[in-house]
Amino acid sequence: MDQANSYYEAHKGEVEWRDGDYTVTRTTVWSGPGCHDGCGVLYYTKDGKLEKVEGDPDCPFNQGTLCMRCLEMPEAVNHPDRPTGPLKRAGERGENKWEPVTWDEAYDIIEEKVRAIWKDYGAESIACMIGTGRNNCWQIPYLCYAAFGSPNFCLGFLSGESCFQPRSAAMASMNGDFLIADMSQQFESRYDTENTEWVPPEMIVVWGCNPIASNSDNFYGGWVVDCMQRGSRLITVDPSLTWLAARSDYWLRLRPGTDGALALAMLNVIISEDLYDREFVEKWCYGFDELAERVKEWTPERAEAVCWVPKDTIIGAARAYAKAKPATIHWGLPIDQAVVGIPTAQAINALWAVTGNTDVPGGNIIIRNAFEQNVSYNYGYQTLPAEVQAKRIGAEYPLMSKAGFSSTAHSDSILQAVETGKPYPIRMLWLSSTNPIANMASDAPRVYRAVRTLDFVVVSDPFLTPTAVAFADVFLPASMSCERNTQRVWWVPLRGMKKVTQFADVRSDDTIVTDLGRRLHPENFPWTDDIGWTNDILVNDTPGYDGDFDQLCKDVYVYPAFEYRKHEKGLLRPDGQPGFNTPSGRVELYNSIFALWGYDPLPQWEEPSCSPYASPELYEQYPFVLTTGARSVEFFHSEHRQLETSREFHPDPLFEMSPKAAEAAGLSEGDWCWLENHRGRCRQKLHVNPSLDDRVVRAEHGWWFPEQEAAEPVLFGVFDSNINNLLPQCENGPTGYGAPYKNQLCRVYACTEENSAELPTACVTRKDGYSK
Repeated sequence: MDQANSYYEAHKGEVEWRDGDYTVTRTTVWSGPGCHDGCGVLYYTKDGKLEKVEGDPDCPFNQGTLCMRCLEMPEAVNHPDRPTGPLKRAGERGENKWEPVTWDEAYDIIEEKVRAIWKDYGAESIACMIGTGRNNCWQIPYLCYAAFGSPNFCLGFLSGESCFQPRSAAMASMNGDFLIADMSQQFESRYDTENTEWVPPEMIVVWGCNPIASNSDNFYGGWVVDCMQRGSRLITVDPSLTWLAARSDYWLRLRPGTDGALALAMLNVIISEDLYDREFVEKWCYGFDELAERVKEWTPERAEAVCWVPKDTIIGAARAYAKAKPATIHWGLPIDQAVVGIPTAQAINALWAVTGNTDVPGGNIIIRNAFEQNVSYNYGYQTLPAEVQAKRIGAEYPLMSKAGFSSTAHSDSILQAVETGKPYPIRMLWLSSTNPIANMASDAPRVYRAVRTLDFVVVSDPFLTPTAVAFADVFLPASMSCERNTQRVWWVPLRGMKKVTQFADVRSDDTIVTDLGRRLHPENFPWTDDIGWTNDILVNDTPGYDGDFDQLCKDVYVYPAFEYRKHEKGLLRPDGQPGFNTPSGRVELYNSIFALWGYDPLPQWEEPSCSPYASPELYEQYPFVLTTGARSVEFFHSEHRQLETSREFHPDPLFEMSPKAAEAAGLSEGDWCWLENHRGRCRQKLHVNPSLDDRVVRAEHGWWFPEQEAAEPVLFGVFDSNINNLLPQCENGPTGYGAPYKNQLCRVYACTEENSAELPTACVTRKDGYSK
């Protein structure tokens, strides 16, 4: 046994020990800055300061591995730019002039404003928003519903709520539950097949994501590689040749935004060639004949013309997926970020259903949060009277108001209410760990103009972002993972998070919401601190787990029992009968809930409104299909831009085009260029990508420059390289879900002194890398 293994064996099962001058604490991480995953970590602290982070080799989730975003956490936690306490705006919005105040003074200001809005407009005129769902996914909804009394919680102006929610709504309505790719993550023993039924998937379809870089939806990308080492083969659907695509049996380089057409064509092949699982379809699927009729028109030849994927590749991939037993699909954000996001998700869900890969080992498994804990976007909604719930903006969309699939308001409709005052005015906005004008808001300039008109804005974040400087009347500095006591579950396991350090006078979301809630609606806040709130959740909302916060910190992570083929065992329906938790008791390929509300009950696909075929006149001016939002290993959305390590690896905003397209435009690797369309433009730096279609441009999102001037008009350069300048807001599918982040048009040309009114530092003096 080598020294490292001997060292960890000596401390196996311990949650805290001494290593020389360091205290080492085993716990988990799940707050900004960081990703969707709650990895096991070892925190090394000295004199109360975090100095090093390592992966916990005893944690089954990540098994000791970590990405650079965790490894550089000490740099983030101890960063000199972090605000040390609450701030009150001292000048005009955007001037970056602040007055330090105490927490009680900040709470006094907020309470006074809230009570004034209650009196003059009603609680519904307050809206709350968060960023990507991590460890503030229940505190801020609860703040909105149970403290402010407003039904208007949603995501940070994310058009069509296009982050997992379209996929969630499709899955919930078709299956009555959520499904994920089975990589054994639900078992504490993981790949030890002697203790589980699990087998590695024979085929993994990686559809619209690069999991090794993104680690999205509580899915650790390294698991795909683990399964490859155990014999799994790959099919990858992606416009670019990723590391996984390069190792795939089939790489389907589709036109961005055409995933639904591709899925329909694969269904066409599987059904027409009788490759589907007849037994599962006859016994457990509803509406197969209707689905079969719908996909007849989606021949591989038609899909080739739409998707730009050769028909033989479509046929080969469909056959390989259908014949593999078992096979699984892991999908990503591009499914959501199209106007046809929900019907695209319906089509992909139908693929794993008709092939019999539903809830079987190595397939797509039905999953619920550990111990049935369900404190998320709907948490606290029951505290609102029915007449207040009915005022939720976006309630005209049944999937948001009647189905129970989501308790969020509709971000696009919130924006329109800010702009028009209809159906009623929004006067106050709470933004927690979201930076919409740099990241989530698709039409960032439009959102900027709208939010500036509000009476009162609170921003809570670990750093002063462009959003905070532009809008905040009060800024509340938020804790990071290592600075908070809490718990979290997304699928499995249930995890504890233990505070090991304190930076200045920052506070956690749990503490901030508790403090304000006890002032505004104390009857909804019977606890007095963060640990008290966590204990309340563990006692009242986590059936089957008997521990409190202290016990969970000792457990670190807890895995509940898991069973496959739950539909056969009566484990899904409230009545205990076999079947799925749907009106028909089957997987609804023909979605009866959608039919009830007048939506198309079958998957379908429509050409994006801004495309070579739907808008040929625009395509003449803007001859590239623009896709946005690809992840990188250094950043998570707009986070990490102030960290020297991240910027050393990735100093500048990059866009990609093929060598042929770059040569035709007279451009070379490293050139700063304008990306422009009829909505706006931004500057990014060219990286030539030989794997891209000559007609496609791929641009990064989330860029701002903390090294630049904070005050307006610069605002950390937030609009200089912001690809969302080119995207529309309020263009959704009929359900209210879906938005065209992934399929626009643009043209590309070099940045010059002549075509730039004022070239920012980012585009002139930093060509050789990041400099502070």
